[in-house]
Amino acid sequence: MLRSVILAASRNKWVERRVETTPISRGLVKRFVAGTTTADAVAATRALVDDGLLVTLDYLGEDTFNTAQAEHTRDEYFKLLTALNADGLTHAAEVSVKLTALGLLFDPEGAYLNAKAICDAAAEVGTTVTVDMEDHTVTDATLDIVNRLREDHPWAGAVLQAYLRRTEGDCKEFAGPGSRVRLCKGAYKEPESVAYQARLDVDRSYVRCINALMNGQGTPMLATHDPRLIEIAKDRAKWFDRDKDSFEFQMLYGIRPAEQKKLAAEGHKVRVYIPYGDEWYGYLMRRLAERPANMAFFLRGVASKK
Repeated sequence: MLRSVILAASRNKWVERRVETTPISRGLVKRFVAGTTTADAVAATRALVDDGLLVTLDYLGEDTFNTAQAEHTRDEYFKLLTALNADGLTHAAEVSVKLTALGLLFDPEGAYLNAKAICDAAAEVGTTVTVDMEDHTVTDATLDIVNRLREDHPWAGAVLQAYLRRTEGDCKEFAGPGSRVRLCKGAYKEPESVAYQARLDVDRSYVRCINALMNGQGTPMLATHDPRLIEIAKDRAKWFDRDKDSFEFQMLYGIRPAEQKKLAAEGHKVRVYIPYGDEWYGYLMRRLAERPANMAFFLRGVASKK
């Protein structure tokens, strides 16, 4: 119930304004978001890479409504890639992009061209791009663009969400040679007609999707903080005769950092998803929705604000 409330609040402008002026939010933002500038993002990347971790960076923003906003987001990625290259980090850091931030909702072709330009820039500095997944209404459009990007950049990463009923089939389709697929549980509020609602059903779907990806010829990128699913993934990798270099674990910035280092010390590839930028509100609310203890703490702080 609380998760549903928080997800609804993630698109409520009144709540957003209140959160932005609540002192308690600053600590939570600092925990989950690297900062607001490119320099902040690069500094956070350097710290993680020095600890033996890989990184993917997300310039926060979604639901862009005009060309100028979309081009601004594209240009911020150019700036980020240039900075990562200058700091010698592109061997360990890639970028993640949301197509709605590049214009998908009002200009799908423009979103594709912006994404392709980012992929071109990433290729020039020796790194890759993963296309984030959003709510189910843009799943087909997002995967269509990923397929188009892969014509020139076969390494373009796709993201699939285990809570969607369709995802096991998508995993099989997108697990071809050279492909990169991030599997996550999903963080949007979706109707029962398209998404599993019970946690157990989502977990079972996640395991089926792990099997589909491990049985494929691409690189599974398993995004989970769940210790049980991590152990299942290790077991499945052995079952499908996968070495540790052929897949990776992914976790969010600020969540289970000790486990991130532990997995890396075991020889696993571990990539940390680092968000940064001014548009942190929607991202923060979805992270809170995934962690009930944080939600309760945060709501008490908002309610007590004078």
